[in-house]
Amino acid sequence: MLPRQHWITTSAVLIVILTASLSFSQNRRQRPAPEGMVWVPGGTFWMGCADCGMPDALPVHQVTVDGFWMDVAPVTNEQFAKFVQATGYVTVAERTPDAKDFPDAPPENLVPGAAVFSPPDHDVPLDNSYEWWSYVKGASWRHPEGPGSNLTGREHHPVVHIAWDDAMAYARWVGKRLPTEAEFEFAARGGLARKRYSWGDELTPGGKWVANVWQGRFPVRDAEEDGYRGTSPVRAFPANGFGLYDMGGNVWQWCSDWYRPDIYQQRAALHSPIRNPLGPDRSVDPSEPGVQKRVTRGGSYLCSARYCSRYLVGSRGKSEPSTGSSNVGFRCVQSARKSRPSPS
Repeated sequence: MLPRQHWITTSAVLIVILTASLSFSQNRRQRPAPEGMVWVPGGTFWMGCADCGMPDALPVHQVTVDGFWMDVAPVTNEQFAKFVQATGYVTVAERTPDAKDFPDAPPENLVPGAAVFSPPDHDVPLDNSYEWWSYVKGASWRHPEGPGSNLTGREHHPVVHIAWDDAMAYARWVGKRLPTEAEFEFAARGGLARKRYSWGDELTPGGKWVANVWQGRFPVRDAEEDGYRGTSPVRAFPANGFGLYDMGGNVWQWCSDWYRPDIYQQRAALHSPIRNPLGPDRSVDPSEPGVQKRVTRGGSYLCSARYCSRYLVGSRGKSEPSTGSSNVGFRCVQSARKSRPSPS
């Protein structure tokens, strides 16, 4: 996702064959399941994706994670509304940007808003996402398409236009945290080894769509073969092997890790499984020098075989932390015992 700074200033992550070996640990939950969460057993697995043409997901390497609790689905509009009502929290998209943070932006662009998917009416080159994203003044989680839109009928859809700080604020309020990238991938695999997707090897098992992704010619027309245009209710499609919904498709989901494309190379050089990796201590993205990024996972309803394809379980995403958009949400996790400190 293009950084929010770009929107304000200008006015306006495949095919993967994974070799996976899951070795589940014997740790078990020691207490009843927290409401709305499921237990993800710890284990060792092969993280990353091979033959996918995505250098930042290579090399495939072994990682071990301890068991943890994970929200059964992404946080919904209904859940986020309760948080806002209880705390008075104002999301990044609802705040007026500070001119000190955007010294090159014309004053008329310093207004609350967010990036909204705006499909063109004709084919466009796929190397410029400005062709299908627009910065819409007044767009926010309450008004996903901008002023005039609302959440009626979307109470159980994932909340969107959520910046990383917004997700962190919610997580703290409910006594949880964001998942690490390793935790997210382990959970997304659902106990399946050597599979391309969180549900198996076939994109459409039995000829049925089992995730909310793009069908048709991106970005012009979504054929809606899965029944949805845009987001869908978080339990509209089958859960994976751990009982988790929307681990691929629907919305991108924030992780706690800083993003850098070479972190897998650093881990692989250790020649032994790394346990509970928290990600790098700072972000580096050569494609946008100086722009800090956090990891996102899972892909979204805008991913297709023609563009993105990052609903595949080993692929990675990235986004500037203050950037919310109409296809970015989140879910939370909780450590088995005492939660680890949240990253700063």
